[in-house]
Amino acid sequence: MSTSAPKSKGISLNWGTGILLAFAFFMSFILYFVIKVQVSSKYNNELVVEEYYKKDAHFETEMVQIQNAHDLTQQPKITANSQGIVVVFPKQFNSKQLKGIVSLYRPSNKKLDFEIPISTSSSTLLIPKKSLVGGLWDITLSWEYQGKSYMDKQRLYYPN
Repeated sequence: MSTSAPKSKGISLNWGTGILLAFAFFMSFILYFVIKVQVSSKYNNELVVEEYYKKDAHFETEMVQIQNAHDLTQQPKITANSQGIVVVFPKQFNSKQLKGIVSLYRPSNKKLDFEIPISTSSSTLLIPKKSLVGGLWDITLSWEYQGKSYMDKQRLYYPN
């Protein structure tokens, strides 16, 4: 008479098999979410800047322009009010000689980005409320005055 226990004919699960199954499950779980984000139209996978390398080539020029603006005794001011966004240029500039662009960049939605040419008879430029959506805006002032280029970048939260 033999007193040995009967052998089961099922799958034996040892530590090695358990670790391998857990690792395979984890990889499948992560892969599912990666594919879901890439395929779904709900997630925006657009580039922040369309022509990244062209923009990068002008980096040194931008740094000089930013330094020129930083060296001013009075900096441009950007504020939000009930009428829109107000840009006030330093009083040392003759506003009729200012030429440039105000770029409004919306980090959350590329479709809301727009530019406005700087054309003002006073030192104040108003970006009307009807052109804006509430939220975070990256604003870039890029202007030229008497042959010298300036650039100022500011971030502003515009309320609804």
